[in-house]
Parts: sequence; C-alpha cells; structure tokens
Amino acid sequence: MRAALLIVDMQEMLVPLVWRGEELAARLAGLARRARENGVPVIALRQIGAPGTDFDPASPGTRVSALLGLEPVDLVIDKTATDSFYRTGLAGLLVDRGVDTVVLTGLATDYCVDATARAAQSHGLDVVLVADGHAPSADGDPTAGLTAEQVIARHNLLLSTAIHPGGRVRVVPSAEVEFTGS
Repeated sequence: MRAALLIVDMQEMLVPLVWRGEELAARLAGLARRARENGVPVIALRQIGAPGTDFDPASPGTRVSALLGLEPVDLVIDKTATDSFYRTGLAGLLVDRGVDTVVLTGLATDYCVDATARAAQSHGLDVVLVADGHAPSADGDPTAGLTAEQVIARHNLLLSTAIHPGGRVRVVPSAEVEFTGS
C-alpha cells in the first residue's frame, strides 16, 4: 500500500461551522504528523469560487485552517467542485507518486468527503475513510432529521458498503490508521 492523506476543505471559515470543528482539526493535525513521520504525503484540498463569493480565493476565510499545522512539504490543491478530483490534477499527482490508497478526512461529510470518496474509487483508488476524521455542519441535516453524529454514522456505513468496480472503502478510527509500510 502506498498512501496519501487527503484533508478536504478544512478552511478558516468552515471549521467554526461544522460539528466539533476545532476538535476535528486537532485530530487531523495529529494524523498529518503521523503521515509525515512515515513518509506519506499530506494533501489539503481547498474549496474556492469566483471573486466576490464566499469562496473567493483571495478571502482569508478560504485559507486552510492554521489548526492543521501544515508544513511547507505539504501540498494544497484548489478545487471548485465537491469532487476533489474534478479538474484539479489530484489524480495525476497521486499516480505520479505511486499512491494506490487515500486516507480521507475533512469537510463536509455529506458533500465533499462523500463525493471525494466515490471519485477516488472511480479512479481505482482504495479509500481509508477515517471514521472520526470528517464532519458535517454543526446542526447535522435538519431536513432529513439527522443529527451530526447520525450523518457521520450514515456516511461511514453507506460508503463502506457501496458496491463499486474501482477501489474499496474501509472505515477506520483515527487511532487505528496505520501509515507504516506506505
């Protein structure tokens, strides 16, 4: 297994809006440290949009959260869609590095994390979805009547049991993610 750690949309303006955002950022900072210690690339994805919108790339809120403690060796890739692979060059970068498995974390569970997991599989990659490494909005999904905890549990189940001809998805708690041998 050759892995890369993907951190999706952990941005200054989004961390305060999601369920236990600062706690999540601290957990992901720890995963990033462990990944680096084992020679695993850390790649942060950053949602951007058109100038003048909430996701204006020049807006300080779109910066990757300082709570992650990214280092100069880490990569930041801008994206414009929920799917982190869509027109970003991410797939090529992973191929160039011989990556066959992505360790997936970030925001939001029911949007960009879900879309990125499915896209990774479509690119033939295995996915280690960090069970406690992603979060939805702080209020969960009120239209569906789901709390944040229920959204996370539902997506962990759905993504781990989906039938897909590409890679497979395993759901693993952050404490059990292994970067050795990568």
